[in-house]
Amino acid sequence: MTVHEIPDELINLERSAEQERTRLAGLTGDDYDAQLRRWREASAAFQAAVTEHAATTQISRYELEQAVKKAVRHPEPEDDAVDQ
Repeated sequence: MTVHEIPDELINLERSAEQERTRLAGLTGDDYDAQLRRWREASAAFQAAVTEHAATTQISRYELEQAVKKAVRHPEPEDDAVDQ
């Protein structure tokens, strides 16, 4: 599965979940607990969307999730950026 085949909605949901996760750094106590809830909610939204999309398109849920996570966490360089 290529990045071009991944719906933007899934990319955006995973980015949101990752942003919420990174905001946990350095927090403690109630601030940590509140941020953890935000991360879990964002992660649950991503997981639900992946499950729905995989079922609708009849593709492997696991492969879809891994492709989205790879696209968000390890993006490939733009073609024109490589040529410079």
